[in-house]
Amino acid sequence: MNPAAPRKGFVPKPKALNCPQCGSQIELRALGAAAGVICSYCSSTIDATNPQLQIIGTWQAAMTIEPAIPLGSRGKLKGVLWEAIGFQQRGINVEGTNYFWREYVLWNPYQGFRYLSEYDNHWNFVTPLQVLPAPSMSGLAYAGENYRSFQTARAYTWFVIGEFPWMVQVGEAVDTADYINPPKMLSSETTENEVAWSQGEYIPGTEIWQAFQVKTPCPPPIGVYSNQPSPYAGRVRNSWLFYGAMCALLFCLMVFFAILAPSKTVLNKTYVVNPASTAEKSFVSDIFTLDGRNDNVEVGINADITNQWVYFSMALINEETGQAYDFGREVSYYSGTDSDGSWTEGGKTDDVLLPNIPGGRYYLRVEPETDPAVAGGLTSSIPFRVQIVRGRPFYFRYFLGMFLLLIPPIWTSIRAAAFESKRWAESSTGGSSSSATDEDE
Repeated sequence: MNPAAPRKGFVPKPKALNCPQCGSQIELRALGAAAGVICSYCSSTIDATNPQLQIIGTWQAAMTIEPAIPLGSRGKLKGVLWEAIGFQQRGINVEGTNYFWREYVLWNPYQGFRYLSEYDNHWNFVTPLQVLPAPSMSGLAYAGENYRSFQTARAYTWFVIGEFPWMVQVGEAVDTADYINPPKMLSSETTENEVAWSQGEYIPGTEIWQAFQVKTPCPPPIGVYSNQPSPYAGRVRNSWLFYGAMCALLFCLMVFFAILAPSKTVLNKTYVVNPASTAEKSFVSDIFTLDGRNDNVEVGINADITNQWVYFSMALINEETGQAYDFGREVSYYSGTDSDGSWTEGGKTDDVLLPNIPGGRYYLRVEPETDPAVAGGLTSSIPFRVQIVRGRPFYFRYFLGMFLLLIPPIWTSIRAAAFESKRWAESSTGGSSSSATDEDE
């Protein structure tokens, strides 16, 4: 074992030095790993790789920003204890408007450097990449995952304090490019000399606050961030799968009960009515039997009429108990021609479904009524057929159920699409929600 190597349970203490510019005390927490240190008192940039702590730049802070995570704070993320040692505010300018985000440098003597990035209270845990992403049809591919191009911009450093693994200075500019596959993001920073790649993973702010034991309340995120995972991820696909399963179940039930339904025709007879006759037109049918317990009864009428109407007052009567089920149906059919051509209105058939009719012996009382004066006095008889079916399969309830079951998946799909539209509204590369990485796959 190397006696010079730190023990796993050992947490290195910061080394106290004095700023060569203002003499203020500076604590170097990543001594030997940090390249640049910014004095929090005079804002001088110090070369931490030089034993003499040479000043490589000075600037007058145009703003003073208090990091939400105090430098020197320690917190456990991804199972590793990290210490916040640096902070910078960066920004881009879009059509004359500045947009800022904040980055924290995290340090662990065994794991090296990591970063936290925050914009509008959306946080990412950022890891430098050792292997470069590869081009793909959708943008980039990394570790078996595809990333879509989201944004390119020129970013500037506006404010810095603490320690950094490079010689950071205010005014430093880099060209950035972001590729997303929520909740992950690939980012590149290009300078004249190099291109650095990193991978960010979206992390809730509450987790950051808990890890670093921040005393102030955690502010809620604003809007939708580029790689923010959709709250509807997986729900759209699952809701449509559930809808398909329920439709299949309803279809099976419909077929099952259709097979069990007797659909027995108990009366099918033709009668006639003479509109010009003054005799009693009401009559009763032959007695028929309705088998089984409570079930529906369908009464259908087919009248051979043209440019005429017939109204039928009807009653289904139980011969044994006298219980009557009264109802009425009208059949009307008209046709002709005009300047637009031939036309028709109405129909020659009609039917009614009577639910929950007990079994027993029944007969049908029919009282037809029509207009004898139509077409200059109608004297010919009108034939009509009455058909009664016991246990007609009732399909409407199943199709109604399928329609109502459509509401949740459609609503979820609309909400998911709206979320993605808000995400891609911030894109500068012409991406769209329709071409975004599908989190439901």
